[in-house]
Amino acid sequence: MVVPLDSDGVRLDRFLASVLGDQSRSQIQRLIKDGHILIAGSTVKPNHPVKTGDSIAVDIPDPVDPMPQPESLPLPILYQDPDVIVVDKPAGMVVHPAAGHTGGTLVNALLHHIDDLSGIGGERRPGIVHRLDRGTVCRATCAL
Repeated sequence: MVVPLDSDGVRLDRFLASVLGDQSRSQIQRLIKDGHILIAGSTVKPNHPVKTGDSIAVDIPDPVDPMPQPESLPLPILYQDPDVIVVDKPAGMVVHPAAGHTGGTLVNALLHHIDDLSGIGGERRPGIVHRLDRGTVCRATCAL
């Protein structure tokens, strides 16, 4: 794509956010940092000001949706019986893998601690029937 006259001097990430409606600015910044966006064949920073006539190459890789893998993570188990497990989810721990957080999640820890985690919630969110924000501290009850 070529930068038009009315976008001269705009930050690269902001320019691309305005023309690539399906990508957030943070996704665009990640693409820039990972070398998927080039100006005249060269890597630049997200805050690089574009110039009229700049040639911008954008390569958006296919999304990766990996199956969650077991990870040995600290997981305080408060209660467990044949049907449920109650764990102390700390602040900062994402509940299930998603874009930007493919590991280090509660699901990864549960898969390590439980041999046969329930299919409730689907393959990507086994045992999980709710959505909690990363910053939430809670006692999470998960199906076994």
